[in-house]
Amino acid sequence: MSNEFDLNATAREDLGKGASRRLRRLADEVPAIIYGGSKAAQNISIPHKDILKATSNEAFFSHIITLHVDGKKEQVVIKDLQRHPAKPRIMHADFQRVSAKQTIVVKVPVHLLNEDKCKGVKQGGGSILKTMSDIEVICLPKDLPEYLEIDMADIDVGEAVHISQIDFPKGVTSLELSHGNDSDHDHAVVTVQPPRGGLLDEDEEDEAADEEAGDE
Repeated sequence: MSNEFDLNATAREDLGKGASRRLRRLADEVPAIIYGGSKAAQNISIPHKDILKATSNEAFFSHIITLHVDGKKEQVVIKDLQRHPAKPRIMHADFQRVSAKQTIVVKVPVHLLNEDKCKGVKQGGGSILKTMSDIEVICLPKDLPEYLEIDMADIDVGEAVHISQIDFPKGVTSLELSHGNDSDHDHAVVTVQPPRGGLLDEDEEDEAADEEAGDE
């Protein structure tokens, strides 16, 4: 992975809603928690400007993050992030500890390739609809991909790419497909929708042509 994320954090003892509000307002810090592994959960705070900058990078959400808590390192992944509904502010963050030998579940973003060359768009006049922006994967920390790719070049109007059709890197599997490979779990990730008004079949095209000729 090309990106590395290091954040400084401070352990905090003052807990509760009032303490969290004071932390955000007076210290411009974000309350957060680290949990998982053999250690007890730990409440921490992170400078707001630091975590806001980190979260502006999509890769932050699919990378192993190093937290420096009062000088001690913690390897974690982000599991939950609460944002202010109206302001560019982060309200709270949850981090999960990772171990090199234990698999983790992480949401990985989906990137579409060759959208401008998509058969269904160029030849069929359709439009691309991305129905899943990320996919939960299971893997060891060392195998965690930054993103998953789908090549749209040969996808025609009315066709969809499902989770099972994605080329997952070695050591990486879909959490959803681990529950089953049927239609309840193998969701469509992206589809090429027909142009407005839909596509006419041959009989409808002939009928439309006859009506147009009759008007002349």
